Amino acid sequence: MNEFDIKAETWDLNPLRFERSEAVAGQITERIPLSRSMSALEFGAGTGITGFILKDHVKEISMMDNSREMIRKIEEKILASGSGNVHALFFDLENNELEGRKFDLLITQMVLHHIPDTKNIINKFYNILNPGGYLAIADLYPEDGSFHGAGFSGHLGFNPDELSEIVQDQGFADISIRHCYTMKKQVSAIESSTFDLFMLIAKRPSLK
Repeated sequence: MNEFDIKAETWDLNPLRFERSEAVAGQITERIPLSRSMSALEFGAGTGITGFILKDHVKEISMMDNSREMIRKIEEKILASGSGNVHALFFDLENNELEGRKFDLLITQMVLHHIPDTKNIINKFYNILNPGGYLAIADLYPEDGSFHGAGFSGHLGFNPDELSEIVQDQGFADISIRHCYTMKKQVSAIESSTFDLFMLIAKRPSLK
């Protein structure tokens, strides 16, 4: 089991995760022209909090995660809600190629900083989006390492300008970044800190 398998059972007990997802979903609905003809993918969906908020704005949404226990929680929610346009997808996109599937919208929240090779995963995002499709990334601005604490080997947030360059280099256009959410997190037994999140929106150019 990976660390997210272990966390899956209690993941939804933290109300701040729902508040954060509401903020992320709010920017997506505000800044992207969603329609009921769109096929969406949430990469690193966890228990699917954000995807379930957005499910009625699109034709269908697939929730992808490489944690089997997170996927199990999504499947439980699908069964309980009777949502016919929500699909759970157990898949490791970081290390595999997704064949035969294309999407009009790809969203990911607080996942990118866990992935060592940012350029590679954004290139994969580009390749599984249809021409004219949208990418929405919510993640941390640069932080001092206290968000995850000692031993974390991922990125300590992202400089928005540097991330925009990476996204542009992979072929995306119409890139814009806004502040999305400020979250408060306990970083020690006696101390909490605030961390700012951005929302990057970009578009795969349409075919001419």
